[in-house]
Amino acid sequence: MNSEVPLILSERLFLRLANQDDICEIIKFYRDNQTFFTPWHRHWAEDFSTNTYWEKQVEKDFQGFKSDKSLKVWIFEKANPEYIVGNVNFDNFVRGAGHFCFLGYNLAEAQQGKGYMTEAVRIAIQYVFEELNLHRIMANYMPHNQRSGNLLKRLGFVVEGYARDYLLINGRWEDHIQTSLINPNWKPS
Repeated sequence: MNSEVPLILSERLFLRLANQDDICEIIKFYRDNQTFFTPWHRHWAEDFSTNTYWEKQVEKDFQGFKSDKSLKVWIFEKANPEYIVGNVNFDNFVRGAGHFCFLGYNLAEAQQGKGYMTEAVRIAIQYVFEELNLHRIMANYMPHNQRSGNLLKRLGFVVEGYARDYLLINGRWEDHIQTSLINPNWKPS
């Protein structure tokens, strides 16, 4: 595994772990998009929009990366490098016999329809496969979230199943379609 903190670049975007200087922008990102995200989001913690919460979360995300448990990067526009467009999260790394993780993502409502999420997730997957050498990425989406389903299909994810009452989202158990993407160039370490 490459333990150097990544800066992942595409044509229009860059992705990186957050640092303490990003906290105000992270809070603004979620405040501006909370209503938009709520139908797809688990319960919001009471202190979610506070500096204290995000100071801990930024450190937790950094430690998760350093300990090979997760990669949680924020998406920034190259043309506007202070502005957070969204995030891409690879979580729950399993090594040993599995070498897999789960994918999640958010994109600001104002940035929908520009191809940013496809661009960001594509380069993030490339990093996870090539640099972190994971074999399999799994992503689940609610059947009525066709934008997410279309994104995953565009990126080559294959539907593997249907899970009833899979996750508690916005106070309600929601079914999910389960998908995965396999790294064709995985190498044993």
